[in-house]
Amino acid sequence: MTGEAETMNQVQSIMVVDDDDVLRNRLEKSFLRRGFIVHIASNRDEAVQLAALHKPDRAVLDLKMPGKSGLELLSEMRTISPTTACVILTGYGSITNAVEAVKLGAIGYVTKPADADQVLAAFEDSPVIDNPEFPPPSLAAAQWEHIQRVLADSGGNISEAARRLDIPRRTLQRKLKKNAP
Repeated sequence: MTGEAETMNQVQSIMVVDDDDVLRNRLEKSFLRRGFIVHIASNRDEAVQLAALHKPDRAVLDLKMPGKSGLELLSEMRTISPTTACVILTGYGSITNAVEAVKLGAIGYVTKPADADQVLAAFEDSPVIDNPEFPPPSLAAAQWEHIQRVLADSGGNISEAARRLDIPRRTLQRKLKKNAP
């Protein structure tokens, strides 16, 4: 018996979409050992083609990839293959991203580094927003998280991040000198 990959004597398929070759290949091997049919993609375009062709039972989508994000891919997945259960995998874990992923249709959210067992558990657990162990962030924490996201999206350029946040550059510099809440 192949364990979790077998549901009612039917082998399940899973698609892994991540731009990190090492993680993607490691997850592929782990899922193959568990008896899954595995499809891998390194970007949104490959993922869309695979999803349209194979309609996988499950999909693991990286949040941050070159080009379109995993959240945008998640929205497309809901159209291409509405029965595919999707989990978001990210190195940039935040409650805000988790809630957004669940709103868009993800059934789980896993932060990197993650192994196949953690990913499979995310398919089985209830959505993140229903978990009382994740209280809403404080205003200071939400602000810090937003600043960090805009700064990352600006390539670390403080002047550009300040422009996008519509605050003076020196104000942003002072906020960044403070420790995270």
